[in-house]
Amino acid sequence: MSELDVAIVIVSYKSAGLTIGCMQSIEAERSSPGLKIRLVVVDNASGDGPAIAEAIEKNAWSSWASLVVAERNGGFAYGNNLGIQRAYADGLPAYVHLVNPDTVLRKGAISALVTFLEAHPDVGIAGSSFENPDGSDWPIAFRFPSLVSEFAGGLQWGPLSRNRIVAKQMTPVQQPTDWVAGASMMLRRKLLEKIGGLDENYFLYYEETDLCFRAMAAGFATWYVPESRVMHIGGQSTKVTVRNEEAKRLPAYWFESRRRFFTSNYGLRYAMVTDVVALIAQVLGLLKRKALFRGDRGIPHYIRDLSRHSVLRAKNRQQPAIKCFRPAAGS
Repeated sequence: MSELDVAIVIVSYKSAGLTIGCMQSIEAERSSPGLKIRLVVVDNASGDGPAIAEAIEKNAWSSWASLVVAERNGGFAYGNNLGIQRAYADGLPAYVHLVNPDTVLRKGAISALVTFLEAHPDVGIAGSSFENPDGSDWPIAFRFPSLVSEFAGGLQWGPLSRNRIVAKQMTPVQQPTDWVAGASMMLRRKLLEKIGGLDENYFLYYEETDLCFRAMAAGFATWYVPESRVMHIGGQSTKVTVRNEEAKRLPAYWFESRRRFFTSNYGLRYAMVTDVVALIAQVLGLLKRKALFRGDRGIPHYIRDLSRHSVLRAKNRQQPAIKCFRPAAGS
């Protein structure tokens, strides 16, 4: 029986040391029976290339690992599409596994996703469960952002927020979900042929959310597979969303990605109403915290930045068409 070809893609941005550590964990998984595991690392124009190339040569990884140096930093989606394109140029994969550089794959992490997808042909995307560097669980998957989640997130009122915010605490069983973290998500070949890869109009953030939304629209489910376990540090490239640290001001591209997700997937009218609701909820949440003498625990300057990047402003309403790598069927 022939082996299933699994092409892993890592996009490295000023994280060469973490990337090499992740590569070592992938090497340990290459002995998984029935799988042919190969790797494409993309240096997203950050200068990581020489250190990664040296590691490939020093560890004799060249038979299964290759390096692509991007001409520019086009963002996370752009880098992943470069890697997927290179993976297809080297051979037709059964599955493409997107992995963040700040991860370490635990034993059986890859084979667990493949086993699940082989048994569930209607599923297009399978995501891993995560643990923190200290070994504690981080069993999180996600609901799609919506008008309701924007209201709940802004208001920060316990009963509503627990059931409506985007992040969702998962139980230790396989289960469907709206979307999974791009730190470890495996894509079926038929999905890529149908909808293509990540949309490069997202520089960073929301790109995997958008991919899972488009997958759902095309009839492909997304599942959380806890048997696939991955250690994820989180936020190491951007330093924006580091877990368990005080909230930082979000960069402009976060708001641009948010705007594109709502406008492209729900339509302009829905996006406009959502922004009105989100701004009202943020103001109410701020007033509530002040009334309770809790101080402002919200994201710094969020209301001002959301207003500036909102589709309520006419100049922010134009959205370009999806831009991604889409392999030809059976190519």
